Amino acid sequence: MLRAVVFVLLAFLAVMVHAQSLELEDCRISAGPAYPGIKARCGSMARPQDPSDPGSPEITLRVAVVPALNLSPAEDPVVPLAGGPGQGVVQFYSAYAAAFEPARRNRDILLVDQRGTGDSARMDCPFDDEILEGEYSVEETVRYIEDCLEQLPHDPAYFTTSVAVTDLEAVREALGYSALNLYGVSYGSRVAQHFARRYPDSTRTIVLDGVVPPQKALGPEIATESQKAVDNILARCAADPQCNERFPGIESSFGELVERLRDEPVLVSVPHPNTGRIEELNFGLPEFAGAIRLLAYHPNSIALLPLLVHEAVNGNYVPLASQYQMTVLSLAEAIALGMHNAVMCNEDTPFYDKTTIDYAGLEASYMGGLQLEALEAICSVWPAGPVDAEFKVPLATDLPVLLLSGDADPITPPAYADQAMVDLGNARHLVGRNQGHGQIAVGCMPRIVADFFESADPGALDTECLDRSFVMPFFLDFSGPSP
Repeated sequence: MLRAVVFVLLAFLAVMVHAQSLELEDCRISAGPAYPGIKARCGSMARPQDPSDPGSPEITLRVAVVPALNLSPAEDPVVPLAGGPGQGVVQFYSAYAAAFEPARRNRDILLVDQRGTGDSARMDCPFDDEILEGEYSVEETVRYIEDCLEQLPHDPAYFTTSVAVTDLEAVREALGYSALNLYGVSYGSRVAQHFARRYPDSTRTIVLDGVVPPQKALGPEIATESQKAVDNILARCAADPQCNERFPGIESSFGELVERLRDEPVLVSVPHPNTGRIEELNFGLPEFAGAIRLLAYHPNSIALLPLLVHEAVNGNYVPLASQYQMTVLSLAEAIALGMHNAVMCNEDTPFYDKTTIDYAGLEASYMGGLQLEALEAICSVWPAGPVDAEFKVPLATDLPVLLLSGDADPITPPAYADQAMVDLGNARHLVGRNQGHGQIAVGCMPRIVADFFESADPGALDTECLDRSFVMPFFLDFSGPSP
C-alpha cells in the first residue's frame, strides 16, 4: 500500500518535472495500408519509462491531433481511448472517424497511442500459430510467454494503466489544452475512469462505451457472459419466423456442434485470408470459440451467426474456419500482446476471487475454461508493475458521465455499467436494444455523444432517436437477409 501511494506522489512530481512543449506537423493517419488517409497534425513526445524515476530510459509516444472544423475550437478536445487492451488509438479512431465527426465540429480530436500500443513503444511479440496446433498445454504457453518477455524492447512492468494516464496528462499540459473530454471504449473505459480519478481538474466530461467497472476483474466471466449473449442471439433467431423456418432447431444445432468439436476436431481445407492459398486447418472447439466470440460482438456479424452454425452442423466448416483465420490475423495486427498482458496480469488476475468463479458454468459454455486457464498461465510468469492503491475502487465523482451499453454485448453487459455508476453523481446510462459491444457508431449515437460534449449535461440529452436504431436482420443465406 505504502509503495503504491509513494508511486502516485512521485509520478505526479515526475509529470511536473518533465512538462514540455510538443511540436506538431502536417501528416496523414489511417487504420491501415488499405484505408484512406485522414489529415492530422502529428508529433512525438519522450517520456520516462518509469515516471517515478526521471532518470529512467525514455520511450516515445505517438501523438496526433485531428483539428476541429470550427476555426475557433473549444479549448477542451475529445480524447478517444481504445480497447483491447493493446489496440492503438490512432488505428481505432481512423476506423471510426465518421462517428466522431459531429464532435469534431467544435473540438479537436486528440489521439495518443497508449504506451505499448500502436507507434508508442509498441510492446509486441511475433505471433506463433504453432502454439494453436494440437492440444493446449500450460507448459507450451509459459514457454512462449517467457520467449516473448525476452524479445520485448522495454521493461514490461511500466505499461499498466496507472502509468499510462500520466502520459496523457503530460501531453495535455504540453499542448496547452484546458481539460479533456474522454471517450473510452471497452478497456478504454477503464483508462478514462482512472484518468478522471487521478486528474479530475483535467477532465471535463466522460463517455464510457462498453463499460468495464473498476471493481471488476475481467477474465472469469468472459466465457459465461459470451454464452449468455450467444444464447440470446439464437433465441432471437428461433423467435423470428423467417430465421426459424430457415434454421429450425438452431439452438440444438449449436449445442450439437460444440459437443462434436469438443470430442474431435475436423480437418478443414480453407483459403488463407491474405494469400488465398488453400491450407489445412485442424478446426476444434478452441478455433470454433475464437470465431463465435468475435462474431457475437457486432450486430452486423451477429446476423451471420445462425447461418454459419447451420452450415457447420451440416458439414460445411469452411465459413466458420475462415472467420477464425480472419480473427487470428486481425487480432495479431491490432493487439500488442505485451501491453495486453501487462494490463491483464497486473489489473485483473491478481484480483480473482476463486471462491466465486463459476467453474461449472465455464465448462458448460462453448468457450470452456481454456481462456481463463491460458490467462492464468501467462500471468504466472509475467512481471508485476505499479497499480495505484485505489485502482479497483469505483470512481466517485460529480463530473458529467455518459455510459453506453448494448443489451447483446457478450463481454461488457449493461450490468457492468450499473456497477460503475454506484458512486457517479451526475451520470446517465443508455442501453441499445439488440446492440453489441461499442455504441459510438450506432444510429444517432454520434450526434448524442457530440451533444453531450457540448452541454456537459447527461440529463438534458434527447435520446428518442435511439429507438429507431437499425439492427441487421439475420442472413438467411450468403446473399444476405430476405427483402
